[in-house]
Amino acid sequence: MKNLTINILALFIPFFGIAQQTTISGKVQDHATKEALAYVTVTVQNSKSKTIATGVTDDHGLFNLEATLTDASTILFTYTGYQNHSQSLIFSEKQKIDLEIIDLVTDAVQLKAVEINGQKPNISLKLDKKVFEVGKDVLSQNGSAHDVLNGVPSVAVDPSGTISLRGNSNVLVLINGRQSGLTQSNALDQIAADQIERIEVITNPSSRYDAAGSAGIINIILKKNKKSGFSGQVRLVGGSPNDSRLNPSLNYKSNKINLFSNFSIRSSDYVGLYTTDQVTNSTTTPNYMHRVQNEDRHDDGKLLYMGADYFINEHQTITAAFLKNATHDNDKTDLRYQYDSDLGNNMPDSLLTRHGKSLEKRDYSQLEFNYTRTFKQKEKKWTIDVQYDWWNSDKKWDLSTQRLVPDAMVYPSIRTSSVGNSKDFLAKTDFIQPIDSLYTLEFGIKTEIRTVSSDYLAEQQQDTNWVVYQNIDNDLNYDETITGAYTQFSSKINRFSYMLGLRTEFTNISIKDVENAYNDQKNYNKLFPTVNLSYKFDEAALQLNYSKRIKRPSLYALYPFNEVTDLNAQYIGNPDLNPSYTDAFEMAFLKTWKTFTLNPSVYYQYEKGFIQDYTYRQDDIFLTTPINIDYEIRSGIELSTLYNPLKWLQLNAEMNYYHFKQKGNYMEENLDYSSKNFTARVSTQIKLPAKFSFQGRYNFRGEKRNAQTTSKALQSIDFGFSKLLLKDKATIVFDVSNAFNLRQYKSVTTGTDYVVRDNSIPNAARYRLSFVYRFNLTDSKAIRQAKEANRD
Repeated sequence: MKNLTINILALFIPFFGIAQQTTISGKVQDHATKEALAYVTVTVQNSKSKTIATGVTDDHGLFNLEATLTDASTILFTYTGYQNHSQSLIFSEKQKIDLEIIDLVTDAVQLKAVEINGQKPNISLKLDKKVFEVGKDVLSQNGSAHDVLNGVPSVAVDPSGTISLRGNSNVLVLINGRQSGLTQSNALDQIAADQIERIEVITNPSSRYDAAGSAGIINIILKKNKKSGFSGQVRLVGGSPNDSRLNPSLNYKSNKINLFSNFSIRSSDYVGLYTTDQVTNSTTTPNYMHRVQNEDRHDDGKLLYMGADYFINEHQTITAAFLKNATHDNDKTDLRYQYDSDLGNNMPDSLLTRHGKSLEKRDYSQLEFNYTRTFKQKEKKWTIDVQYDWWNSDKKWDLSTQRLVPDAMVYPSIRTSSVGNSKDFLAKTDFIQPIDSLYTLEFGIKTEIRTVSSDYLAEQQQDTNWVVYQNIDNDLNYDETITGAYTQFSSKINRFSYMLGLRTEFTNISIKDVENAYNDQKNYNKLFPTVNLSYKFDEAALQLNYSKRIKRPSLYALYPFNEVTDLNAQYIGNPDLNPSYTDAFEMAFLKTWKTFTLNPSVYYQYEKGFIQDYTYRQDDIFLTTPINIDYEIRSGIELSTLYNPLKWLQLNAEMNYYHFKQKGNYMEENLDYSSKNFTARVSTQIKLPAKFSFQGRYNFRGEKRNAQTTSKALQSIDFGFSKLLLKDKATIVFDVSNAFNLRQYKSVTTGTDYVVRDNSIPNAARYRLSFVYRFNLTDSKAIRQAKEANRD
């Protein structure tokens, strides 16, 4: 591996040239609050105003550039909402220049000028992460977190809310750098896009992060105020099908305190159409079933996020916040089943209909606390995070079934009740200790305790009484404790830097029902090493990463009891499911020109105990359950580009091609399989006259296969317009998602004696119009997250 890395670096060195380098470092902060400023653009120019080095500050406001200084040079600091700052760099033979603290001063005039004359790109490609700026993306302003994620490079969200990264659903989703109940059970759809500042995609995390998620980490950063004094905005959204939203925010900031609040009220309708064509006993006497399901879903939601930062002094900050999300869903579904033994008959053998009505209430609350201590020594930092969240849910289904052919008949009604609640406590502390200017040691510990209870009951009507249906009366308790610790060491030698880390996690899981008829204990203890190597060229960089990661089965995947909504198909959990472990390797390259950014990467993943769904027949019902197979090997290449040929035009393109090989068997069926897949996304953003903007996006996912199921190719088109109004204090946005209803999910599942063809259109084309008004702001970007330096 060492020789391979040296050879790779040797290939690139002749193209970029190496001369005597000077390292320029420092920290950028807000002049008034002394808060570290992340993502400040830092540029070094020579006496002819030619850029010789560029970069951005990290989450701690720190920057570290290398440049060849041959004469008097200038360093520039630019950041939206702040006055530009520049100062001279005196040429000398020194290899290191420490500028120490750089203070930036807020400037409302500058903020307005940036909005009018040019925008920061909505997608920033960095070597260790991709950053998606929500406030600059027309298509993400009216919808939910799912709409935002569907526009993020390499990320996709399917109709059930499952999030995948590079085609792999084993991804860890964080909110403000922490795990949250809002990332479970499709709850991200409750978060308004307007309350998200940016999305960070980390494909190969260091040991600082939890080891969960072999595909990587997606970090959703919520907005919080950064502007002094009172500020805020109000957004109104209306759509068809119904999508009504009211999103006000109010903030106040002074030298000692920062108060922030976001509120959202939502009422949304979703129209879905699902069809199934099924053939059983296909090798003997075939039987046919055609199913049509019409779905009408209505969701009402309220979300509140509020809190405060208190700046004790220059080096100490306390952050406390509260988040509450409450939803009330009212769903209706109509199913029609037609059974035939001969498709040539004019009259079906049997025709059944089922009507279902569901009412569900969910209530999620979260308290978070953070203490951050910085020191005079740059980069030295100590943080403490405590989080407690709890949720309650209550879902009821009423099902009525009748037969129309051959003889009319009304079946007994069925009703189900699912009541659940959860309590989750998290505490962690991290410490960063620079040993000297080149070496840094970091370590931390974390514990998370989660308790979940779920009471599921199915009943059937008999005369005037209700009796338990199919023995489904389950009261399950789930307890999970995860304790972890990590350490990592980093250093830099001229252009070469490295970070070596080791994380350990101890997991204890207990699943049992109240009557103790079912009781299972699981313990996972594992070491997770990480290696991050990088080499910087002039305006380019190369990185090689390795990490070991884990995918723990979710409670939904372990839950051993099934629902009964569908007559023909059911999903049941697998309590014997084990975690899978992944060894992930990745090499990435980043090159930036004046108007073009190129970011190719190649990756290889070996996942032992790979988890996938398996479908089988039992008593004429199709059951789907998650299983472990021996392994999956996945290798691929990803390419992301960003092109700004003109001030008013931005083009973004990405593609991901991978090959996978799976090996395993289940129920004496051989599941060995290999295939390939291709995904692509192309988007454009155009700044039009009269302060209009246009954005269009085309998404493509190639055909996907495993041993049982083939998912057909998928494509979709989204586009939108926006216009600034009222001296840039207001914006109006019109957007269309899933234009022309192209987003249809088609699949074919084949078994020993059956073939099932499904076509799903979970959401019809949606049209939305929004109006936002800002006070004491000219750019919604100024409402942003609290103390991003506190977030990992």
